[in-house]
Amino acid sequence: MKILYVTTIGRTNRFFESLIRELIAAGHQVDFAANEDNSPVPDCYRELDCPIYQIDFSRSPLSMKNLRSFRQLRKVVKQGGYDAVHCHTPVASLVTRWVCRRYRKKLKVFCTAHGFHFYKGAPLKNWLVYYPFEWLCSFWTDTLITINSEDYERAQRRFHAKRVEYVPGVGMDHDKFASATVDRAQKRRELGIPENAFLLISVGEVNQNKNQSVVIRALAQLHRPDIHYLIVGKGPMEEAVKDLAEELGIGAQVHLPGYRHDIPELLKASDVIVFPSIREGLGLAALEGMAAGLPLICADNRGTREFASAYCREDYTGVCSSPEMYAAAIQRLADDPQLYDELSQIGPHISKNFTTEHVNQIMFSKIYGL
Repeated sequence: MKILYVTTIGRTNRFFESLIRELIAAGHQVDFAANEDNSPVPDCYRELDCPIYQIDFSRSPLSMKNLRSFRQLRKVVKQGGYDAVHCHTPVASLVTRWVCRRYRKKLKVFCTAHGFHFYKGAPLKNWLVYYPFEWLCSFWTDTLITINSEDYERAQRRFHAKRVEYVPGVGMDHDKFASATVDRAQKRRELGIPENAFLLISVGEVNQNKNQSVVIRALAQLHRPDIHYLIVGKGPMEEAVKDLAEELGIGAQVHLPGYRHDIPELLKASDVIVFPSIREGLGLAALEGMAAGLPLICADNRGTREFASAYCREDYTGVCSSPEMYAAAIQRLADDPQLYDELSQIGPHISKNFTTEHVNQIMFSKIYGL
């Protein structure tokens, strides 16, 4: 099979490395089309000699730049002789399916929705902009892949793809996080965190959707200087988050080390994974924390429901919607060693349902039919 992977920006393809390596090892050819201007396709694919095509996608679906990307991608598809095109991310998926509608007698079109921008509780503008496009493009989709139950059920009821399938995310290297080792004391000294602190950790871009500020507000309510919060990642809200922590008098308890390459070790040096996102397609960072043996405190959204519902107990819930609820969950875990140990053991078992091996097997057999 010769397959073209299309994403709006290049770095999105980092999530598919394991699957693509397996495809190439099995004798298939994988090409890439993406906008690499500010976000290049990972170098591992260049090392595998995968052809990469620059497409000038804009992340805004209404941008006129996407007319140019349409012409660029049409040329690639027309000359590529592909058996399949697999698109990801909203704009790339829109343009790709519009391009491929003329070639569907020769190729199959796969589209993975990593969390529709329209969902229960989404802003009206999301429904007005993204829903009509997805409804129209579904007519030109052979297989629409969803990664959570809410999106799957909506796609089944409302859209017109030949097939709608559920796949549990993009997969994660469970053993990488479960078996990681670290000198906790040394790692904490490196980060400027007291060795005996009860350490919360969030991993992800620091932005409004990731909602790290709700955890800071919860921490301020507790008046517990022994509880610290590690926010790993970069983003437009970094300064606002720092300012909020200082304003609430807990600046010394909140740590932002920026982008890191030692996530498994940071997780092992922490005590609780906190995942307060407003919107998530699934929630890979939460699953990685659970694989590392950390109890989970999270927001209630369609992504976290895929695993948090099996994790919560009647006398404890890690699903929160307000600073007060986050504060109560944090304090309960900090003060109840028996509950902490119990939840630490549950998480790794739940996260095994979302491993790379499991996801790749589904992609090969059920989705691609190889």
